[in-house]
Amino acid sequence: MDHKMHDMKDMDHMDMSNHGDGDSTMDMNMGNMKLRFWISLIIALPIFFLSPMMGINLPFQFEFPGSNYVVLILSTILFFYGGKVFIQGAIYELKAKSPAMMTLVTMGISVSYIYSLYSFVMNNYINPSGHVMDFFWELASLIIIMILGHWIEMNSVMNAGDAVKKMQSLLPNSAKKIDQDGKITEIKITDIQINDQLLVKAGEKIPVDSKLVEGSSSVNESLVTGESRAINKNAGDELIGGSINGDGTLKVEATAKSDEGYLSKVMDLVESAQKDKSSAQSLADQVSKWLFYGALIVGIIALIVWTIISGVSGGMERFVTVLVIACPHALGLAVPMVTAKSTEIAATNGLLIRNRKATESMNQLEYIFMDKTGTLTQGEFKLNRVESLNDKYSNDDILKIAAGIEGDSSHPLATGILNAINQNNLEPMKMDQTSTLKGTGMIGNVANDKYLIVNAKYLDKNNYQYDKELFNEIAGQGNSVSYLLKNQEVIGVLGQGDLLRPESKQMVQKLKSMNIIPVMLTGDNQLTAEKISQQLGGIEYKSNLLPEDKEKIIKEYKENNHKVMMVGDGVNDAPSLSRADIGVAIGAGTDVAISSADAVLVKSNPSDIINLIELSISTNKKMKQNLWWGAGYNLVAIPLAAGILAPIGFILPPSVGAILMSLSTVIVAINAETLHIKKNV
Repeated sequence: MDHKMHDMKDMDHMDMSNHGDGDSTMDMNMGNMKLRFWISLIIALPIFFLSPMMGINLPFQFEFPGSNYVVLILSTILFFYGGKVFIQGAIYELKAKSPAMMTLVTMGISVSYIYSLYSFVMNNYINPSGHVMDFFWELASLIIIMILGHWIEMNSVMNAGDAVKKMQSLLPNSAKKIDQDGKITEIKITDIQINDQLLVKAGEKIPVDSKLVEGSSSVNESLVTGESRAINKNAGDELIGGSINGDGTLKVEATAKSDEGYLSKVMDLVESAQKDKSSAQSLADQVSKWLFYGALIVGIIALIVWTIISGVSGGMERFVTVLVIACPHALGLAVPMVTAKSTEIAATNGLLIRNRKATESMNQLEYIFMDKTGTLTQGEFKLNRVESLNDKYSNDDILKIAAGIEGDSSHPLATGILNAINQNNLEPMKMDQTSTLKGTGMIGNVANDKYLIVNAKYLDKNNYQYDKELFNEIAGQGNSVSYLLKNQEVIGVLGQGDLLRPESKQMVQKLKSMNIIPVMLTGDNQLTAEKISQQLGGIEYKSNLLPEDKEKIIKEYKENNHKVMMVGDGVNDAPSLSRADIGVAIGAGTDVAISSADAVLVKSNPSDIINLIELSISTNKKMKQNLWWGAGYNLVAIPLAAGILAPIGFILPPSVGAILMSLSTVIVAINAETLHIKKNV
């Protein structure tokens, strides 16, 4: 997954991002490529009107006294301005001993320009009565088409630096340091040292990985871990830098510097994974490489043979004709045209494809790893189970009492209960007084009755008897389990957690039918993971995972030569998304996950994974078809241009070669427009 708009050293034929340095690096961003295209087009238009196409005078072309000088001047400007990026790219490819698209284009435009200069001198100064054909029209058309191809392609290439930048933005710029005398001073986050005492107010971000010294609060780690649940934190608990403090004021002790914490490790993993995939070479580059060698060899042979037959002039003309006809007009548009159509289709199907190179390998996909929370589940805390354990109370009664206790709480579990009471149009029981049972739950008083909402840990600690099988059943469905007590008696149980997305099971079964193995990745215990697996119709799973374990699993499978996709939505998924051959982010997830991905499911619908796979496979087929059209033209035209059929009296005229060249370009464009997919609902 090559996310980065690199400087020119990592450029493939469609990602003109990296061949050269200095101002060539600046040249490769979208704005400069767009500007270069329009300026080059303005320069090229007069050339198209004033210069013949390989000897053919088109209906719209004309001449006037001195027009040949205008063509020469404009072609020279276009060669050095529009052709600059290709020449720089060719230099890099040749230094790397790997000639490809840039070298092939540079050979075509250089031969066209140099031979056209020779033609201009011969026709105007040395032998005005004769006529040596020029290639100014071909020079201009090749430069324009290739710049256009790169511009189209850049629209589907993303900047991997966004992922790291967004991770960095999760951390605040400054922190409140508590001195030994209790004085609070604001310092830069980079100045924080291990063991520094810091103050974190309600709603503020935890500046660095820390240990909670004083205070308690509900801390939201969703932006960092991708988990939807806010977590109660008390003295002694660990805090992750970048997570958001709830409504309590905390005194924390730094356990890591700003560049040593969890987020920093995640960023390192993302960058490492991205570097692993930056060396992939596209199929079109391979085709271009062989075309370069083929055209050069055939051209040299033609030069030698035709020099012997008809002199140096005849040999040179045949040599130049071969190299100019080899110019990859159709090949240069083969991939960008399909990419543009694919992007259009993707947008109408709720897909955003950010890295075409990664999705080209979709037909080889073997495993799809999916983060549970927010991917297979909805990522929102909801009340999934309410059950009375006392015949005197209905399930609605249990919910009313619980809502009355939680009415003034901002805890995520309280939010789930209050949402449920509103959805069911019930009235919460009015409490005389409520208070927090620190680290355990809530207390509510009505007259002489005392109600508690507590966790199972509280019941175990105080030797309450409760149905362990019921607990296992509810917990095994991925729920957080709370118990309602009245005057020391357990009267009800509530289970809250993520609901499975309704499309998840269908998507899992569809993947299996496509011989792709879906695997769920979760930090939940094995019991919970197994229950969810059963709900999904039997999906492989890996449980009890730490955030960094996901990336290790992806790496392990890749090292065993498996083609893998990762689907996730949190910051902790970012390294896995980057490491995978194909990373897919859920659109409702974090910006960091989205920036680390090759594709984004904008509608957050798991079924769109199927659409993505089918679109990518269809796109890849069209690309290969277009590459065959583009290369196939050359396979036929180059030998004919070299005069291979001369013994039987047929030599391909340059004008016919030009027509074939234009025809192959048209066919490539039409073929790209036929791309479509059958939408999966």
